[in-house]
Amino acid sequence: MSGRARLTLCAAAATLMAASALLPLVEQTSWILLAAVLLAVQCGAGAATRRVPLARPLTVLAQVLVTLVLLTLVFAREQALAGLIPGPQAFQHFADLLRAGTDDVGRYAIPAPLSDGIRLMMIGGVLLIGLAVDTLAVTYRNAAPAGLPLLALYSVAAGLSDGGTDWLWFLVAGGGYLMLLLAESRERLSQWGRVFGGAPRAPGGQSGPVAPVRTGRRIGAAALGVALAVPLLPLPAIDGGLLDGAGTGAGPGTGGGGTISAVNPLVSLRDSLNVNEDRTVLTLRTNTGDLSDLYLRIVSLDDFDGTTWKPSKRDVVAVPDELPTPPGLSPQVRRAEITTRVAAADWYAQDWLPMPYPPSGVQVSGRWRYEPVGMTVVGDHRQTTRGKSYEVNSLQVRPTAEQLAAAPKARGSLRGEYTQVPETLPAVVSRTAREITDGSSNDYERAVKLQDWFAVTGGFEYDTEVEVGTGKDALARFLRDKQGFCVHFSFAMAAMARTLGIPARVAVGFAPGSPQSDGSVAVSLKDAHAWPELYFEGVGWTRFEPTPTRGTTPPYTLPETSGNAVPDLPQASRSAGAAPSAEPSASTSCTAEDKRLQGCADALPLDQADQGGGGPPWYKIAGWTALGLVVLVLPLLPMVWRLRRRSVRLASAQHTGSPAVGRSGSGTLGDGVGQPVGDAGPAVLLDPPPEEVGEAAAAHVLRVWRELTDTAWDYGIPPDDALTPRRAADRIVRLGELDQAVAGSVHRLAGAVEQVLFAPQPRAEAGLAEDVRKVRVALRARVGRRTRLRAVVAPRSAVRVVWDLSDRWTAVRATCSARLTALARRVRPGSRAADARAGG
Repeated sequence: MSGRARLTLCAAAATLMAASALLPLVEQTSWILLAAVLLAVQCGAGAATRRVPLARPLTVLAQVLVTLVLLTLVFAREQALAGLIPGPQAFQHFADLLRAGTDDVGRYAIPAPLSDGIRLMMIGGVLLIGLAVDTLAVTYRNAAPAGLPLLALYSVAAGLSDGGTDWLWFLVAGGGYLMLLLAESRERLSQWGRVFGGAPRAPGGQSGPVAPVRTGRRIGAAALGVALAVPLLPLPAIDGGLLDGAGTGAGPGTGGGGTISAVNPLVSLRDSLNVNEDRTVLTLRTNTGDLSDLYLRIVSLDDFDGTTWKPSKRDVVAVPDELPTPPGLSPQVRRAEITTRVAAADWYAQDWLPMPYPPSGVQVSGRWRYEPVGMTVVGDHRQTTRGKSYEVNSLQVRPTAEQLAAAPKARGSLRGEYTQVPETLPAVVSRTAREITDGSSNDYERAVKLQDWFAVTGGFEYDTEVEVGTGKDALARFLRDKQGFCVHFSFAMAAMARTLGIPARVAVGFAPGSPQSDGSVAVSLKDAHAWPELYFEGVGWTRFEPTPTRGTTPPYTLPETSGNAVPDLPQASRSAGAAPSAEPSASTSCTAEDKRLQGCADALPLDQADQGGGGPPWYKIAGWTALGLVVLVLPLLPMVWRLRRRSVRLASAQHTGSPAVGRSGSGTLGDGVGQPVGDAGPAVLLDPPPEEVGEAAAAHVLRVWRELTDTAWDYGIPPDDALTPRRAADRIVRLGELDQAVAGSVHRLAGAVEQVLFAPQPRAEAGLAEDVRKVRVALRARVGRRTRLRAVVAPRSAVRVVWDLSDRWTAVRATCSARLTALARRVRPGSRAADARAGG
């Protein structure tokens, strides 16, 4: 086995050894076998292209194309063209699988089930890392930097695992990297000759271990030992650094600062509650007698991109003993403080802490952070609500309709942030909002009209069977079809409020639960809910309820009546003593089977039959068209180049029979493909000097000879530049099994080459181009159909274009280096004097 082949195998093995750190993350381990097979094909493609040889970038490009075809064959065969070539549908399927895989990673605990999305992420990641390692270590012959992608692969696995066996996988990954370095060192040493070894241990015995190998093993073992031992030493910590755990907020760390990333809680909440039976999530005990407003808020969504809502990236701090007053709440608004004790089920693992809004204090054990803008508490170091008991003090804010109607405009910064809507928002959203609120004199009246239109007068139906999806027109489809559940209603009302200039966001959590006989309140899966919150200066963030038959209508949005009956407006979804509702909300609208079939997404109803309105945009059509042309033209480039090169060479030979050979600036010794001599038009000199005639004749004959050897190469006779022209001709005649007439043409070409190379006065011969054509016809007749097809479509000699580019690049570098050296000598006067003294 050659050194390059051994290095290729070691690169693939090192990738698989590092990928083994991913095994504890999923339940099934069969994926690594498939990854090993695909990785072997990928590395084999690289080895084959390097044997051609192709330029290094072309080798990498070939491996990328092979990798894409392999992933298409495994994951998107039904969506691909001819089951193999990826097209728009295949790429869309890849995007859907990656999105589903991302959701699964955030949903499942380790070890997670091997869903299609997770399988694509793991196998695709291994192939990408394998491509990077093979490119660095084998194609570019530099194995040391290949440790970076291997480290990245191991770090991902170590960051997600529980850390119990990280040292074992580090040993495996480190051993693979050392094996790769050892293989590269052996391959480099072999280029200098026989690798030296130690003396035999006994007479007649085998040589001992090779000295560099033995030394490398010792160094590698020592390095692994130090890497494992150093973390166990009581070394001083460095506070405040980039990798310091303290102060990083949500996620790894225990400090009091940091940030919380913008992870959409709808995904984790919906998936955590995605079961077929209703179960109790939280058990409450509170000192308030009014349960209608006891919503448990998990998080607020304030970042709207036109298709869905998600929380912004916010700073988080340590949970203070006493929480600040909610923003915008003035002393004139009536309020009451209540205390609620919450006990979470031992199976319910939520990253955010469900609390009544606005909280004024929270007592909870564990690692938690406080996000001041949304007034939410989020877990740190994978802290969840599983089995937790905690106590929350909160305010029951009771504004009046007059206070809300008289509220001034929100301050500039808050108003600017919470009224932003993307330019892609369909115009029907703002137009409908203006039509509904026409005639309103203040933001409060506009908000109530929006709520009533969704809940009562707009003809909307609460339906959990509506398919959900994404797209810039999804909101418009919901307004048209008028069917959905709480997520759709809250998203739509918040978006329409923003178009009217009212600051708005969406809250996710639980609607009021059901009182129990022991005085507690049970909050079940069916109580999962989403509702809009609108901001009014002097009151703060205020809840509205646009979803029909769900939750409770806020009393400050009800018209003043003499009695308690409000027949025309939605009431609580259950009475004080009713059983949990049988209608699920957003969190239970998507079954596990639907998710497996990619039937779930993030935001709004999506009419699959009317996805894009007017079709895909022009730039997508242009892009896919260009990609299709590249896919079609790229395989034909070797054939086009070969035909062009043959025509130029043989056309130049048409003028070699005349004693007066024209002069052209393109005539050079070698294999030039410039303008043929004699085609220069009026600029041709009919009586050039004899030395120029000799140079032109030599150039033409050498081009024709190169065409002969390339033709033989295309039909299976590789060139041997070490042979003289006469011996090369004998070899072509022998291997090509040519008859006497055709053999005469080959020898005549060889004689012409020797004549122009060694004769004192080179002269041209006529009919050389016809001789090449005779040889090509004879070689074509003796080979099979497959070889003939390859000689036309994928000729072997087309690799010369890569060699030519490499030679030209080398020449350019040499020229630039010489010019820079000359310039440096001119800039430094002392160097010129030193050169003069050295020459003297």
